[in-house]
Amino acid sequence: MGTSRFAPFQKLLGITDEQLMWRTARHDDETAFTSLMCRWQSPILSLCFRMIGDPHRAEDLTQETFSRVFSQRKQYQPKSRFSTWLWRIALNLCYDELRAPQRREQPWSGPEHETGEPTLVSPEPTPDGHAAQSDEGHLVRQALGTLPETYRTVLVLRHYEDLKFREIAEILNVPEGTVKSRMAEALNLMNRRLQGTLESRATDHSLPAGRTSQKALP
Repeated sequence: MGTSRFAPFQKLLGITDEQLMWRTARHDDETAFTSLMCRWQSPILSLCFRMIGDPHRAEDLTQETFSRVFSQRKQYQPKSRFSTWLWRIALNLCYDELRAPQRREQPWSGPEHETGEPTLVSPEPTPDGHAAQSDEGHLVRQALGTLPETYRTVLVLRHYEDLKFREIAEILNVPEGTVKSRMAEALNLMNRRLQGTLESRATDHSLPAGRTSQKALP
């Protein structure tokens, strides 16, 4: 009985996102749409979380993203990648949230519940290594939250969602070179905002300062 319950979804395992969306758009196929949600709910939640820094609002925005996908299903163009369309919808909702008047008075908290975050400094442990890494991860999250939307977007899509530059360019509808230049500027901004704090804390923790890296984002 349990097997038959999931049988409709098992039949869709080998079907592409684009085919599932086509079924959703043309036939209002709820099973196909549910399969899309199962595939993409976690990445979209991660995106919203990183962009706005509020776990509760991130969940709301994730739900709103899929609600809009379904309500706008007839507008989907089969020739384009479903993921590109989905990322755009989610990002636009995040932008609206960040620009809302009430958001301007709220500090960016970031995903502080996460553990095992990479550090911005030497990977070798120290007597206070774990505490230092946690603290540095918090600093990076705070710095990420202060970046302008343009730079925060490319950092989140590249480092947290692991998208290629060409994929980000397609989502943002800009040249790939523009994405790369934004990435370089975003990393420079992050380093400038973190460097002074990290150097002062490095002295306290006996850690080598100044060894920042674009691979060190939490």
